[in-house]
Amino acid sequence: MPTRALRWSLTAVVAACTCAAAVVMSPLVVAPGSAPEDGARTKPGPPLSQDAVMHAWIDARLRRMPLEQRVGQLFVVSVWGKSAAEAHPTNRERYGVDTPAEVVRRYQVGGVIYFNNSGTDNVDSPAQLAAFSNGLQRAVLNSAPNLPLVIAIDQEGGNVTRVPAPATEYPSAMALGAGRSAADARTLASVNGNELRAMGINQNFAPVADVNSNPRNPVIGARAFSARPDLTSDMVTAEVRGYQSSGKPTDTVSASAKHFPGHGDAATDSHTGLPAITRTAEEWRAVDLPPFRAAVEAGVDSIMTAHIQFPSLDPSGVPATVSRPIITGLLRQELGFTGVVVTDSLAMQGVREMFGDAEIPVLALEAGVDQLLMPPDLALAQESVLGAVRSGRLTESRINESVRRILALKWKRGILTQPLVDERTVGRLVGAPEHKAAVQRLTDRTTTVLATDGTLPLRTTPGRVLVTGVGDTGNPDNSPNTLAAAIAVRGSTASALPTGTRPSVATIGRAVAAAKGVDLVVVLTNNLAGNVEQRSLVAGLVDAGVPVVAVATQVPYDAGFASAPNWVATYSWRAVSLESLTRVLFGEASPRGKLPVDVYLGNDPALPLYPCDHGLTW
Repeated sequence: MPTRALRWSLTAVVAACTCAAAVVMSPLVVAPGSAPEDGARTKPGPPLSQDAVMHAWIDARLRRMPLEQRVGQLFVVSVWGKSAAEAHPTNRERYGVDTPAEVVRRYQVGGVIYFNNSGTDNVDSPAQLAAFSNGLQRAVLNSAPNLPLVIAIDQEGGNVTRVPAPATEYPSAMALGAGRSAADARTLASVNGNELRAMGINQNFAPVADVNSNPRNPVIGARAFSARPDLTSDMVTAEVRGYQSSGKPTDTVSASAKHFPGHGDAATDSHTGLPAITRTAEEWRAVDLPPFRAAVEAGVDSIMTAHIQFPSLDPSGVPATVSRPIITGLLRQELGFTGVVVTDSLAMQGVREMFGDAEIPVLALEAGVDQLLMPPDLALAQESVLGAVRSGRLTESRINESVRRILALKWKRGILTQPLVDERTVGRLVGAPEHKAAVQRLTDRTTTVLATDGTLPLRTTPGRVLVTGVGDTGNPDNSPNTLAAAIAVRGSTASALPTGTRPSVATIGRAVAAAKGVDLVVVLTNNLAGNVEQRSLVAGLVDAGVPVVAVATQVPYDAGFASAPNWVATYSWRAVSLESLTRVLFGEASPRGKLPVDVYLGNDPALPLYPCDHGLTW
């Protein structure tokens, strides 16, 4: 049962949300607050717009919040465990408390982010996440400052999927670029956003607005829609609207276009180093800027920064995350963005290479950032910001600017009025059959056939099929097993032989030997540019003298590193993409995908192989 403080907070905010409609019939205007002590007063005046009501409420809240609470709202943090009450040793090590609930109460943070990787694993199931989210929200609503959390995630689709099945799974952004349908991009974002909100997640760090103009990019790749600015802009616009405009605010999530000013030409992974982008300012305006302008024009709630050097935009060479010319000069002033600017993770080497952990949060705020994501030392980061205010380096009005934007985001998404979700309905809403069917249909329109020697589509059902290539040999859900099962449904005897990402000579030998006894081989690849072992596997299978279909399951650039008579690009190894691949192989669906990037021989721009827009069909 909610506490009295929670009832006061929610009741007052609901009143604030309905005030704009009621004021048309009333000569009085209410400056709303979250409790009577907000000091709300009535006075004569003209009807207020919804925005005016929101800003009046924000003003009232800011007056009541001590500086420490306002600074806390700037931070979005990782927590360890799978429920609000679960004690985890990493919480004790990092934060001095045991449970996620204690973390958010002690540090009075504005948000939390979920992960499902080895470093931070918060995810078991949709039902578990809904309960976790509710537990975190109750923890902050039953303590000062009584403000619901932003609960964030990276649920881009494809490789960057934090909540897998039984939730609906999605193809990558590049697959959508291959499909060329803005309507499909909006549908995907709508389904994704509605499912996330049902789990209590209200901010998704997507879409990726980077233009993947560098085939050697080690960190973006298939996470980007295209190498074309116009196509990327169309898809970004569609996804922003799908995330933020598909239903009531309480059914939607805040989108976040990333990574400003553009990570697509990087040749270094900003998780491990500091990329330097050598484009001129004119080239940046032509290539990288358009998708971010499109996001701003579509009303995106937030934009994430990149930990990259961009000397033509800021000759000082500091990372964009802490660059005032880039964040304030370009994003705020030139593009006119008034929403929330969020950093990429402050634990990444790209931002820590030049500055210490105490200095980075202050520099980011000086640059114009609002949300500080995943600082490696939260206590140090908060104290650094507080110290900068006390010393006069940062003003309280600067802190208030960011808190205003964050509270406005929470208002617009209905987080303030409906922070809790109905745990009884999550199983019906997340992974709903109609959601999966809609995503399967749009994924079917993305598979791209680059080359065939006449083998495709299959004229007859092959008796024996070997599926091999990339996949975790110890994981029964790996890609070769998933694809073999889909092929077996069509009547073939299909066997899976996953080789891992770097197959040994012995493993390659076993695969080639197995290939000599079958009617068809399908080999799955991932990043042949950096993997000579996989190239040797493809070459050995082709030399075995049986029909071979090579499938690029991430970036289509793989086709430039191995010669195979049949090349197909799926842009993702998720089950939904492999089902679409199977439908194309067996002629159940015509391939409709068109390359959203250029594919070169050996990634050499002087040696074009398959141009953007290429794609065979039947």
